[in-house]
Amino acid sequence: MAIKLEISDVEASYGAVRALHGVSLNISQGQTVALLGTNGNGKSTLMKCVMGMVRPTQGTIRLEMDGQQYDLTQLSTQEIVNLGVAMVPEGRRLFPKLTVEENLLLGAYREGAREKIADNLAFCYEAFPVLVERRRQLAGSMSGGQQQMLAIARALMSSPRLLLVDEPSVGLSPLLVSQTITKLKELKEKYQLTVLMAEQNFNQAMRVADYGYIIVHGEIVFHSEVEALKENELVKSFYLGVHR
Repeated sequence: MAIKLEISDVEASYGAVRALHGVSLNISQGQTVALLGTNGNGKSTLMKCVMGMVRPTQGTIRLEMDGQQYDLTQLSTQEIVNLGVAMVPEGRRLFPKLTVEENLLLGAYREGAREKIADNLAFCYEAFPVLVERRRQLAGSMSGGQQQMLAIARALMSSPRLLLVDEPSVGLSPLLVSQTITKLKELKEKYQLTVLMAEQNFNQAMRVADYGYIIVHGEIVFHSEVEALKENELVKSFYLGVHR
């Protein structure tokens, strides 16, 4: 059941504007890796490259799973999802006029998850009890924090082996950010999820991550174990704008 993601020397552009400059990053089974940086530095672009939504102009993105290797740069988004890669997009992107449960069921569309709908629904309701209470409620009428929980649960309905979470704190109050990160930490510890999380909130990301990469203007400028990142004042103040 081993899984590993290797991103090597990836570059990507939007027209004449280069968004990523030779980015390399690795994730191993059971790790939560944080991709840290302020807005506009390439975090979401890298996520979209992994999902096949943006095509790199250079570099490789290899997924190793159970002894098999896949070059994600050569696969469609649907094919990548069918391998067991799921993404919680920035801004949640729910279907607001559908109920909570209808949104969850839409997350189980991939072939490998259709036969597990009942089990995955029970799993998501156990992980997020508030969704049980509101399963008949329209998604668009819930609070921002509840919508973020629903977005994460919808991704989990696809039975992912690798979960990408893009900016979970965006648009949430500090309390809701803390609650969301706490839930991600619980999921990681209980279910041994392998997670790549793009986040600009350094202190919250450090609560859940095992390893961190700092991206500035599309380049990885520093990476280390979380404990080393926590102690590196230059990194926090110069690259991330974190002040104590």
